[in-house]
This record gives sequence, C-alpha cells and structure tokens, in this order.
Amino acid sequence: IARNWKEKKTIYTDGPLIHNHQMIKNLRSEGIYDIGDYQSKSKLILQKENINQSALIIRAHGISPKRRQYIKNIGITYKDATCPDVGIIAGRIRLQVKKGYNIIIFGNPEHPETIGLLGYAEKKGYVIQSKKNIDQLPALGKKVCMVSQSTMFTKEFKKYANYLKKIYPDAIIFDTICGATKKRQSEIITLLQCKVQAIVVIGGRHSANTQKLVKLARLQNIPTFHVEIINEINLQEIIKYNVVGVTAGASTPSFLINEACKYLEKL
Repeated sequence: IARNWKEKKTIYTDGPLIHNHQMIKNLRSEGIYDIGDYQSKSKLILQKENINQSALIIRAHGISPKRRQYIKNIGITYKDATCPDVGIIAGRIRLQVKKGYNIIIFGNPEHPETIGLLGYAEKKGYVIQSKKNIDQLPALGKKVCMVSQSTMFTKEFKKYANYLKKIYPDAIIFDTICGATKKRQSEIITLLQCKVQAIVVIGGRHSANTQKLVKLARLQNIPTFHVEIINEINLQEIIKYNVVGVTAGASTPSFLINEACKYLEKL
C-alpha cells in the first residue's frame, strides 16, 4: 500500500503500525510516519494544505465506526489495512447486535483492537477479563453473544465461555482467536516437548500476542527471556543452558528472529 502511494503522497498511519520499535524506525526512514496514538483515540494533527498530498493507513487492529467516520470527515485519502480476522469479528458483532444481542468481548479494554470492536456493539457491549467481570455484568436477558479479541489465550477463552454459559445457557459463543495466535501458543508446548531448558520470546513490549507467549512460557515454570532485539539477551544467564527454544510475536520481523537464532547457535 505504502509503496504504491509513496511517490505522490506522504504516508501516515493511525497510531503505530506495528508493535516493534525496530520496524517503526525502518518505516520512518522510508517516509512512513505514525500519528495519533496507540489506541486510535486522539485527533490526527494534519495541516489542511497537506491533506491532499497525504494518505493514511488504518492499522491491522481495526477501528470503531465512529473513528472511521472521523477519518472520512478529515478528507484525507485512506486505506483500510484491518486484519481480515478482526474484520470478521467486527462483522459478527454487528450482525448479532442487529438481532438484539448484547455482546461480551473477552479482551483487554485498553487494547486498540478491543476498543475498535466495542464500537460495533452500539452501547450493548461489555469487555471481560475474569469471572469477577462476568459476575459484575448487569442482567442481559437471553440474547447474549461472546467473542474474543483475536490475540487472547485459547484456554482462558474456553474457561470464561463455559462460565458465561452457566449464567446464560442460551448464549452464542464465537471462538474468534486467530489461527496465528493459536499456532504460536501451541508451539510453546511443542518446544517444551523438545526438552528445551529455557525459552527466548522475541517481540515488542507492547505487543499483546507477544506478552501472551511470555506469560504462557512462564506458566510452564521454564526460564523465559523476553527481548525486542538479540542484544537484550542476558549473556551470563543464557549460557547456563544447553538447549534453548526461540519463538516470536506475530509482529516480529523475520530478520530479528534469524539474528537471534544465529547468535544463540554461536553460543
């Protein structure tokens, strides 16, 4: 998208395009700049005379209908790069709301994806992260639909979905955790089966799916190192182990993963 526009327009993104500082730096060096904020809530500061020479990319996290209308009103050319998986979740929410359902979203209320999805619920949406959150919900009647932010734990989603079903037996449950997230989570278990003694997780500190991988690895009681770049690895600690597993968040570029593997192989 950016390369097609770049010769004629200045390219902006509605918030950081990716949760990886190295890639953000590379994008800026190519003339692609992030404006606004992480949650896609703040106003986009653009000079009116520059709008015609600019273009905006909507991130993979997606945005709410209200945010989309705001961008349209600015008058800037924009391209929607919302992840198809997130688009499917938004579509399901919109459809169920039209049928009169209340929407339960299992997710982080501060995450831009959840914020965007909540906008499709038309004031009939609730975000939960625990059984306590479910217990605190108002009486919702029989029409209840549950979805998930795409980067959550599969095991936790099933646990809370089953708990919700006990309160609302007629609830409709959609497992909307994306395939890439499920695959990465299952690979943590695969690494353990390979008898690794420690795990290195490469990914941005603010990346939701990377944080989930770190948490999942640590829940297995295995030494876990979360780094954004290979130079952050604690050399004195890592050389204690003979077999080290490497995994990475969805937004981690392959060149960083390759650098990490080569570095560890030399050790």
